[in-house]
Amino acid sequence: MRILLIEDDRKVAAAVSKNLKAESFAVDVADDGLKGEEFASINEYDVIILDVMLPVQDGWTTCANLRRDKIMTPILMLTALGDVSDKIKGLDTGADDYLTKPFHFGELLARIRSLARRKSEVRTALVEKFGLRLDINTHKAYREGQEITLTAKEFALLELFMLNTGRILSRETISEHLWDMNFERRSNVIESFVKFLRQKIDRDFERPLIHTVRGVGYTFSDQQP
Repeated sequence: MRILLIEDDRKVAAAVSKNLKAESFAVDVADDGLKGEEFASINEYDVIILDVMLPVQDGWTTCANLRRDKIMTPILMLTALGDVSDKIKGLDTGADDYLTKPFHFGELLARIRSLARRKSEVRTALVEKFGLRLDINTHKAYREGQEITLTAKEFALLELFMLNTGRILSRETISEHLWDMNFERRSNVIESFVKFLRQKIDRDFERPLIHTVRGVGYTFSDQQP
C-alpha cells in the first residue's frame, strides 16, 4: 500500500512515516499543500493523510483542489483543531475521514486500512484464487490448506498479484504500489522479492502461480502466459 503524507511538522511526519514503513507501507512525504497536491497529481496512492494547518496552501484548499481535479484517492485529514465546524469543513471539501491530534498510531492505522478497503470493492477480508487464500485481517496465507509464512512485504506483493489476477504487472507498477519515491528502480529488489515469494507459494506445489513475462513483468495465473 502506498501512502502520501502531507504534513509540515517534521517530528510528526518522521514518526508517522517510520511507523507506517514498519508496517511495510510505502510512504511519500510532502511538507506543504502545493507540494502534496503535485505529488498526488503524478503518483497513484491508496490513501492520502492530509494535515489541515500547512504552509503555502492549507489542507482544506488542497483537499478541495484534489477533488476538483478528479483525484478521488481516500483522504484522511489530521488536525489539532477539535471544533466540530472544522471537521464539517474538512468533510465538505471532500475528505473521507478526520482524526484529531494527538492520536494513537493504532487508530490511524485502522482508519487507513478502512479507507483503503473502501477504495476498491474487490478488496475484501478474504482473497481466494487457485487454491491460494489470503486473510487480509490476520495477514495469513494458505495454499491448499497449508499455512505459508510471509513477511509483510511478501504479503503485500502477493496481495497485489492476486488482486490483479491474469494481468501483467511491470516492475514500475509494482514499485509504484509497494515502494516510495526513493526506490531505486534499477536495483534488483523486486526480482529478489518475487523469487522469495515463489519459493514459498510455488516450490512445494505442482502448479506454479507466479510467472515471469520476459521483458515485461510478472503475472499471477494458473496458466503459463
